[in-house]
Amino acid sequence: MMTTRCASACGQADFGWLQARYSFSFGHYFDPELMGYASLRVLNQEVLAPGAAFQPRSYPPVDVLNLVLQGEAEYRDSEGNHLIARAGEAMLLSARQGVTYSELNISKDRPLTRMQLWLAACPERENPLLQRVALPEQTHLLLASPDGADGSMQLRQQVWVHQVTLQPGEQHSVQLHGPRAYLQSIHGSLDVQASSASQEKLSCGDGAFLSEENQITLQAKTPLRALVIDLPQ
Repeated sequence: MMTTRCASACGQADFGWLQARYSFSFGHYFDPELMGYASLRVLNQEVLAPGAAFQPRSYPPVDVLNLVLQGEAEYRDSEGNHLIARAGEAMLLSARQGVTYSELNISKDRPLTRMQLWLAACPERENPLLQRVALPEQTHLLLASPDGADGSMQLRQQVWVHQVTLQPGEQHSVQLHGPRAYLQSIHGSLDVQASSASQEKLSCGDGAFLSEENQITLQAKTPLRALVIDLPQ
């Protein structure tokens, strides 16, 4: 089964220094029917103004996955660790109890645009505190996985995050562990065919909930970049 989540229905925020779109309940945006999906707790697209920063804050037991779409960000924690991620890169922060984290848009004249996911984590697992990978424009990239397969970042949960990049008319199929997954168009329009014969059309910024599917096929109508978040638990 497939159910779409239109970008226009998502929560919105504009604080001047921060503009955001929330797929699930977050901050001031609350919908009791949208508290996340399986272990995917948060999916935000946010734009930070030049020089803007999130002040030090703590997180629940989650892995925070950031895809930098524009600009460059600096991440620091209260234990002295720090990392810079630029457009075309992704970073993974393994949140720890008692540790605070900050984020800064390094540029004084360019906005920072990024997509952020929070994935419920098993705190007893000892993963690297900060991980970073480049995001080449290839048809399929395993971005994060439980065991760091194929050079992906390692998660503290049974979740697989795939990036799919297609040109108009191209298509690609992604195998799923089931029973749940979430599809997110970062940019571009597409037709989606699920293994159950469900079909949907998604536009830029739209998402889709998938349940009891073992495969989905994406066909791009415009230049496409999308995430497939495989959530078997």
